[in-house]
Amino acid sequence: MAELKTRREGTTGWIIFSNLDKYNAVTYDMWRALPEALADFDADPDLRSICLTGDGEKAFVSGADISEFEAKRGSADAAAEYNRASQAAGAALVAARLPTIARIRGICFGGGLGLALSCDMRVAADDARFCVPAARLGLGYPYAGLKRLVDLVGPAYAAEIFATARRYSAAEAAHMHLVNRTVPVAELDAACAELLGAIGDNAPLTVEAALAAIDMACKPESERDLDAYQVMFDRCFNSEDYKEGRKAFMEKRKPVFRGV
Repeated sequence: MAELKTRREGTTGWIIFSNLDKYNAVTYDMWRALPEALADFDADPDLRSICLTGDGEKAFVSGADISEFEAKRGSADAAAEYNRASQAAGAALVAARLPTIARIRGICFGGGLGLALSCDMRVAADDARFCVPAARLGLGYPYAGLKRLVDLVGPAYAAEIFATARRYSAAEAAHMHLVNRTVPVAELDAACAELLGAIGDNAPLTVEAALAAIDMACKPESERDLDAYQVMFDRCFNSEDYKEGRKAFMEKRKPVFRGV
């Protein structure tokens, strides 16, 4: 059964793409469920991060479920509705308040790579494989996804990835800065736990403000809301967490941040 699974583990909300028979291909219903899952986690004051992963050991996400295309994208109107759902899912991921991490094993193709790129950070096992096969299917790719790719790897690598539609190894992906880091398969869980733990230990208001500024920096100047960022910036210095950080530093102990 294809479904989007969620769970809470410590200070992390987990989103698991589960469609094992099709290497976790994303169905229309899964696209539609993602924004709601993200909003639910974003509203939880006890969470500090969101981690996306695929079910099983063979794939993160192999892309959209092509078996649905005849019914869900067989006409211009149907394709437009499907595209709205998938693009809304990607936009919700980019806009998430909490930092997002993609934990990648095995296949990460097409829409799966788009989901990974929409996360703030990506950690890949050395068995991961990356590909955008759009040119082999004759479909268009949303501008927002292309822009995200160009921002990460630059125009030359982005052109190669799309024009050739070839598969890249985890090492090649790291070289292009498509992922933050690669680790042996046996170390993937530990690497993700270390990253998520470090985020969970830090001041959430500071992290939220910094990621908002980074997101703004990737937008055209006309779309940057610097006044909104100033509010977030000032909130950090007016917070109880800032007092706690100073006090913990003076007392030579680990700070306990509450996000207030």
